[in-house]
Amino acid sequence: MLLFASTIFLSAFLLFQLQPMIAKMILPWFGGSAAVWITAMLFFQTALLGGYLYAHWSISRLRPKTQTITHMLLLLLSLAFLPIAPALSWKPAGTEDPIVRILGLLAFSIGLPYFLLSSTSPLIQAWYARTYRAALPYRLFALSNLASLLGLLAYPLFVETRVTLQQQSVGWSTAFAFFVALAIIAAFVSRKNAPSVTAAKQDYCGTESIDCSPPRIRDQVLWLLLAGCASMLLLAVTNHLTQNVASIPFLWVLPLGLYLLTFILCFDYERIYHRQVYTWLMVIALGGMAYGLSHWNSHTSLKIVIPTFSSGMFVSCMFFHGELVKRKPAPRHLTSFYLMLSLGGAFGDCSWVLPRPRS
Repeated sequence: MLLFASTIFLSAFLLFQLQPMIAKMILPWFGGSAAVWITAMLFFQTALLGGYLYAHWSISRLRPKTQTITHMLLLLLSLAFLPIAPALSWKPAGTEDPIVRILGLLAFSIGLPYFLLSSTSPLIQAWYARTYRAALPYRLFALSNLASLLGLLAYPLFVETRVTLQQQSVGWSTAFAFFVALAIIAAFVSRKNAPSVTAAKQDYCGTESIDCSPPRIRDQVLWLLLAGCASMLLLAVTNHLTQNVASIPFLWVLPLGLYLLTFILCFDYERIYHRQVYTWLMVIALGGMAYGLSHWNSHTSLKIVIPTFSSGMFVSCMFFHGELVKRKPAPRHLTSFYLMLSLGGAFGDCSWVLPRPRS
């Protein structure tokens, strides 16, 4: 348990240390606008989707031995990307499409390490559920989001102001190499303790009381829509606060931190969510944000604007993620569950990054 938990925790922590670090590295190259962060968020969500898709494919299509070998090879290959830093050749000359440039820069600079970090939580949870069939792995998802939140907060509070970008790159790369070692050990232990070939072909549920029937199409669509609504609201609030209130890093971190907190609360403390209570709270929250958009201007106090939109997003995401937890499947279907969550998140981000027709 300690090995699986440590691997998930470190991967999530590094994932959310990498996001602000790489954004800070490239921000001056593209004018320092909020659009850089929004575009980077599209890449992060898309890479997360790729990692979850790989985890789902690996668990559902590959034998345990093949899973282990494939993942070990990818982990070793990712070491070639170290140390993490954007190449100067990607620095824009001024005539390129900035969105395409940013996406290409991120893909070639951090693509494979970020992809593997993204795949770690669902993959390790599936290995854990397969190895310990009586255990439910969803609390490991809450642990993953806790590590993400700590990584996100640690960067502006402790890392950014005390460590140079070059030192950040070296330190992060060293920690990633340690993660690779942990992940390889976890893969080996999972393979060693995997059930026999006959048992591996059989479905597992975790406990006998859990319904193991495959999720219906409408269930999967609902997972996608709930995750997409939460992601879209996150980007909407972030976009509003950074473009219309103040373009400061704190207003990029605050909404994302609250978004992650709702995952932690809903997945680790399921009893905290009550549908009827949060339905009414969300109606009030959305009404408050709508009023603010139509009546407040640049002279409205930040002490009113920031808490209104932040708390409104928090309450709404508690509703969306609380509903997801109520609909989570048996452990044998967890990779498809996380895949739909990631797909919904990517769709939510695309709605804000893709160009809109002019009126």
